[in-house]
Amino acid sequence: MGLQTTFEVRGDVLIVRMEGELDHHEAEGLRDTWKDWIYMHSIKHIILNLNGVSFMDSSGLGVVLGRYKEIVQLGGEMVLCSVSPSLHRLFDMSGFYKIIRLEENEERALQGLGVTS
Repeated sequence: MGLQTTFEVRGDVLIVRMEGELDHHEAEGLRDTWKDWIYMHSIKHIILNLNGVSFMDSSGLGVVLGRYKEIVQLGGEMVLCSVSPSLHRLFDMSGFYKIIRLEENEERALQGLGVTS
């Protein structure tokens, strides 16, 4: 199925929306593109909307963790939202929720970061 990713900047927040499967075939290209967006737009926070993601493997988790580490080094925060039950279990078992906040949807994530729409 592949992966479709869209990026939107709101102030210093990068909203990353994904649909499809995030596996080792997609991970490297996503990593590079995502990093470019962070640095080209002086991003401080990331909202990762996983509403349309049907599958993620360890390569996908690695991409997310890598961008989390980068954004924390820049003094920011990453927020996950719209996580499906299967991905919720994966993130929970991986310990991601100990370091990354989960919100119900993009609107609540933006509010939590102090951004009004």
